[in-house]
Amino acid sequence: MDTRLSIKELELLSGIKAHTLRIWEQRYDILKPERTESNVRWYTNNDLKKILNISLLNVNGYKISKIAKMTDEELITEVEQFLNTYESENTQIESLLLSLMELNEDRFENTINNSIIHFGFETTIEKIVFPFFKKLGDMWQIGMVNAAQEHYLSNLVRQKIIVNIDKLTPNFVNTRKRVLLFLPNQELHEMGLLYVNFLCKAKGYRIVYLGQSVPLEDLIEISKGFNPNIVITIITASLPDVNLEAYLNLLNQSVKTEKFYVSGKQFFDGHSEYQLPNNKFKLFKDYSDLKLLL
Repeated sequence: MDTRLSIKELELLSGIKAHTLRIWEQRYDILKPERTESNVRWYTNNDLKKILNISLLNVNGYKISKIAKMTDEELITEVEQFLNTYESENTQIESLLLSLMELNEDRFENTINNSIIHFGFETTIEKIVFPFFKKLGDMWQIGMVNAAQEHYLSNLVRQKIIVNIDKLTPNFVNTRKRVLLFLPNQELHEMGLLYVNFLCKAKGYRIVYLGQSVPLEDLIEISKGFNPNIVITIITASLPDVNLEAYLNLLNQSVKTEKFYVSGKQFFDGHSEYQLPNNKFKLFKDYSDLKLLL
């Protein structure tokens, strides 16, 4: 899917400031953007791939003046050396982005598998996979990928997480800790909750995993039988028919537990501040925060 990218979108996806991109363009002739009738620059997917490759070499010590003299083939050859060393998490994020743009499933799988070997499963998921999906979300917003591509890649990663959950031998060392995991009704973004399942199982907690799109009345009934100490949810999309604060209040009134741990884009979108019902509710921004809570 080829897309016209503005310089601001190129900055968003590459991490290179628009000012720097203009300097590289003017001083080193690295990019040759097209222009609209009103003389506004626009860039292609190939321009983005080239900038990702240049950025990778630049952060690894290559001077931009040296990179500018490379042919496209030389550039790719140099980049491949870094992609295969697995010394940097950021390098592997760029590898996943390049895999997506080239529709190279084998490379995507190999990058994740080898990252797990070199960095470990938790670091790979937290420092490589989830930041990649943040970039993927940016690409989806500007039309560079479609929902089918996003779901396809999500399912590949989802299977990796499930496999690693299954590898954990049941060892209920914390038998008094009972954790209930769910996503609200019509919330379908399950990958983060699956990873929380992994973290809780690794702690030896007893878990009831309800997964995505759980109606409140079903959650209430199951919680009565399980009596959880902790209830965890992640809210990414807007809730249908109810605002977020009202939903949290309903949880507080309806589900008996010692702690609610909540997270998700709805809490950190930068546009709204939500009042948590009481001190039973704890907000975690990332998985380092959650690990401290657990």
